[in-house]
Amino acid sequence: MPDGFSHYSHRVQHRRNQRFPAAALALHALACTALFLAIGAQAQAPGGGYGYADEYRDWGIAPTKQLRQQPYHGPTPLEIPGAQVLPTRQLQAMLAGPDKPILIDVLSERGHVTLAGAVWLSGAGYGANFLDPVQSVLVQLLGQLSGGDKTKPLVFFCASSQCWLSYNAALRAVAAGYSRVYWYRGGVDAWTAAALPTARTAGGR
Repeated sequence: MPDGFSHYSHRVQHRRNQRFPAAALALHALACTALFLAIGAQAQAPGGGYGYADEYRDWGIAPTKQLRQQPYHGPTPLEIPGAQVLPTRQLQAMLAGPDKPILIDVLSERGHVTLAGAVWLSGAGYGANFLDPVQSVLVQLLGQLSGGDKTKPLVFFCASSQCWLSYNAALRAVAAGYSRVYWYRGGVDAWTAAALPTARTAGGR
């Protein structure tokens, strides 16, 4: 995480708190600590190989370019316009490669399990449209994370393949002009099912 990033995000939020509802100002980035491992079952993926925690499951939901509104928990599409869906093993390979992506967790709960090395941007999946205050704050935060490089790979995730928050956040990044946006559909559930390194966001006990 860039030096001063957490301070910057809080400063931006403080200014916007004067003008916008608190629900639109939940974005913040916090370092993750305390490794945690879990093991789960594998599922057969289309075309061979294995996926985890329903990351390949097809509920027959059509992709949309519009932000999903509440409820945010529910079956998601297999595809996302303007971005690429990442399965667990492909994400693992990317993180081990020379061009590591920025991992962005958009869940809201404090103290939850997340992917090791992820930046926590709580609230980035909320909001009504691409012209709202959430978009404005997220654009600034992504600019800090990427150093202004819109070709930097960004991976958005939340709880599972039944969480729309990361889908929404990925759409927001696409709308902001980022060209290498990835949606880790399986999210935390798939990552922990694969027994890969995790951490906890701030605020846990």
